[in-house]
Amino acid sequence: MFTGIVTDVGQIVAIAPGGQKGDRRFTVKTSHDLTPVPIGASIAHSGCCLTVIEKGPDWFAVEASGETLAKTHLGDWQEGTRINLELSLKLGDELGGHLVYGHVDGVGKIVSMTPEGGSVRFVFEAPPELALFVASKGSVAVDGISLTVNEVEGNRFGVNVISHTQAVTTLGQAKLGQRVNLEVDMLARYVARLLEHGKA
Repeated sequence: MFTGIVTDVGQIVAIAPGGQKGDRRFTVKTSHDLTPVPIGASIAHSGCCLTVIEKGPDWFAVEASGETLAKTHLGDWQEGTRINLELSLKLGDELGGHLVYGHVDGVGKIVSMTPEGGSVRFVFEAPPELALFVASKGSVAVDGISLTVNEVEGNRFGVNVISHTQAVTTLGQAKLGQRVNLEVDMLARYVARLLEHGKA
């Protein structure tokens, strides 16, 4: 479980085949203190929860399955790719964003970036099957970043990203057309499921 508050921007420093056919092993450089992070710990990687299988003083390794590579933008990663990292929640931690599970629902893309005062208005395009779950003033995780939706139009939604968020996440170096991992608010998913069965 995570909150969508990015705690470090890591970098992919090595990529190798994983233990199973189609899997991929990523080695990630981080500024996190990994001493208290055990093997088997969960870390969100640009919104995708992966398990630590090896670690050193300033790096750790994870494996992504072929399914994960196909359903997220992890398959696009190369050596040098910068990614948002968040360590998993501990009981009693502050919930600074919203509850994020690290289960990517789909891949969207950045369709516009417009400076607006001290922030940047980003417009993202979501896959049609996910757009239903994105609501104005609701929450959405974009590459693991908890963001508040300003407006929704069709399968596009806009958010304002303040300068601090740009500075401490990968959105500070985002480009038009860039693919992003999306996780919709779980509450929206359950409400839609209830409505679908006529129980709400």
